[in-house]
Parts: sequence; C-alpha cells; structure tokens
Amino acid sequence: MGIPATRAQAAAPALRVPLADGAATTVHVAAYAQGSTEARVVVLRRPEPLAAWCARRGVADAIVGGFFQRRSAILPLGEVRTRGVRRRAVEFDAPWASLRACVHIDGGRVAIAPRDALPRRPRGDLLQAGPRLVAGGRSVIASDPEGFSAGAHQFDSDITDGRYPRAALGVGGGLVLAVACDGRSADDAGMTLAELAELMVGLGAEFAINLDGGGSTSLVCDGELVNRPREEHGIELAGGRPVCTAIAFRSACRVAADDLAPAPR
Repeated sequence: MGIPATRAQAAAPALRVPLADGAATTVHVAAYAQGSTEARVVVLRRPEPLAAWCARRGVADAIVGGFFQRRSAILPLGEVRTRGVRRRAVEFDAPWASLRACVHIDGGRVAIAPRDALPRRPRGDLLQAGPRLVAGGRSVIASDPEGFSAGAHQFDSDITDGRYPRAALGVGGGLVLAVACDGRSADDAGMTLAELAELMVGLGAEFAINLDGGGSTSLVCDGELVNRPREEHGIELAGGRPVCTAIAFRSACRVAADDLAPAPR
C-alpha cells in the first residue's frame, strides 16, 4: 500500500504501529512529492534543537540529519557537503567511511546510496549517515555490512542493538518520506533497525536510510516538532536535543494520505 498524492495536509500523521512481541510505538510520517519538493542538507553553525532552528530561520519542514562527534557534540560525524563544498566534520573510521550510506541531493532531488556508489566529489549536497535500510524495495538489514556495530566506539552506543527512537528518510513512488518514531516510554517502545526497515518498505520506500536517533530524533512539520524526543531513562527533552545537521524541505504542498498505515507484509 503506497501513499496516494491527493491533497495538502496540515501536519505529519501519527501512526500506532504494533510490533511483533506485542509492544507498539508511535510513528510520525511526512510525505512529499519528489517532483515539487526542494530538499537541502543544512549544517547548523552551532548545535541547536531542530524546532528552534526552524523557527529562527523560517523553515517549515525538516528532519534531523546525521550523527555528531560525541566528545564535542559540535562537529558532524561522517562526510557532509553542501553546494558541492565539503564541510568540516569528523570522518568515520576506516574502512567504514567509504561504505556507509549517504543522502545525495542534486538539483533538489533526493537519492540514497552507499558512499562508494557516488562520485568522489559529488555535486550538490551530501550527508553521510546510515545504515542503509532499504534498497530495491527490500529490507537490507540482515547483517552489519557498514560496520556500525564494529565501529560503535564512535557513537554513544551500538545503534544496531535494541529499540530506540529512530529517524529515517526514504524515497519511492515519486515521494520523499521523512519518518520519526517515538520510544523510551511505557507507551512507545521505539524500533530496531530491522523494524524500521520493514516500516519503510510498508510505506512504499524503494530506498531508505537511518538518520540520527535516540534523543536527537526530530521531525518538524509546519513549524512544529511532531515527535517526542527522549533521552535515556525516558526523560523527555522539551524542544529536542541540539543537532548539528538536518535535511530541510520546501514544497508547494505536503502529500496527503487517507491511509498511511504500512502495507501488510
């Protein structure tokens, strides 16, 4: 079941998604028509909660971008380029830097691919995050080919292990899908990477990538933070955690949906 492009909607719908063990979580989905949406990678001058940055810069729609260097929480972790220019960031450790997936935006259009499938000096914007969740309409979370478990020392934790609040970006069926799931509370279990990948497939993504999650999970629609970021132990972060990078959207209208429930598997 895809998402029908019909009419503009006011905000990202909240879905209750049941999980295999009887738990559930709340998922927020914003869908944009690829042909009429301009996306761009943003590097914040100083880390700032995404909703606050959007309000200050007059940006209506955005999702958290890639990871940050945990010791300073100032520099992005992974390659970042805007307008073809490489920005200051901490590289992923070898050999993962050449493998981990990226969002590539050229001419406002979004693509998702492994770093080594893109030009060495790509045009437009590039944001390295990962792992890649979906390729060719199928989940590709079967092992750890991008080394997120092996390279967990660069992160707060092993992001491949367990359920967390998560964010993802997908493309498929002429749409760009910006997704955030709540977690770390009694009502919201969060998702594993495999569950997130299956969700993206169910929403119609042909390609999808994991973005920064945990307390950094942030999705802003119509100027409002629609998810509920939480730190460890369930502490809610009013306004969200400061982030270093984001993906901003400018669209004539967000794609509406009469039924955003994931397709049955």
